[in-house]
Amino acid sequence: MSDVLIIQNSRSGGPSRLGGWLEEAGLGLDVVLAHEGAPLPARLDHAVVMLGGGYLPGDDDRAPWLADARRLVGQALADGVPMFGICLGGQLLAEVAGGEVTGDTGAPENGSLPLTIRPEAAADPLFHGLPREVPAIEHHKDAITRLPAGAAWLAETDACPYQAFRVGERAWGVQFHPEVLPARIREWSPDGFDPEQVYAKAVADEPVSTPIWRRVTARFAALATGARDVHRQVSASTSPSPA
Repeated sequence: MSDVLIIQNSRSGGPSRLGGWLEEAGLGLDVVLAHEGAPLPARLDHAVVMLGGGYLPGDDDRAPWLADARRLVGQALADGVPMFGICLGGQLLAEVAGGEVTGDTGAPENGSLPLTIRPEAAADPLFHGLPREVPAIEHHKDAITRLPAGAAWLAETDACPYQAFRVGERAWGVQFHPEVLPARIREWSPDGFDPEQVYAKAVADEPVSTPIWRRVTARFAALATGARDVHRQVSASTSPSPA
């Protein structure tokens, strides 16, 4: 049985280095290729990572599995299952929790850009103790335009205010891509930016950004490990005794 369910929503949007960091922490991964028609589970047993994709959270006509993805996000919130949503995944979390996501809004963000870590992050289990400014790779034109009520607002950029947030105690959403390596930028369509220039900037930022997002992932892994161990204890206590 896996320890972390990773839901992939596009062909090129795999877990990349974030999956490796979770495995380094001793977790087993179950990567579900939802975009290829792989079914999502009826229920979540452990932590979930919801990856990005070129859709809005309600684009069921283009991506019919998103209805099931929203159902799992709702379960994670209701049951306190650790969740980390990236780009589309963060937008799904925001919308399911009562926020708002708008397509083609504001200025698109592409490449490694400076995030401002907000004061609210000082008490956050994943984002506490980070530098005030942290580089992160962005690639989006849709954005969260209203956070859910009561959400903790953790990071922002000038072009897109809601870069990171937490709903409740165990569900995080980010607009940026901590999993993406600079080489991926060269695969993007050059829509209004120079891929080589953007790639070079991301490479230059890697010595700063990589240790930070690895640390944040390790903190999420610790929560996932705790959820796994609790689940195993509960399963053991409810299993029939041997005859």
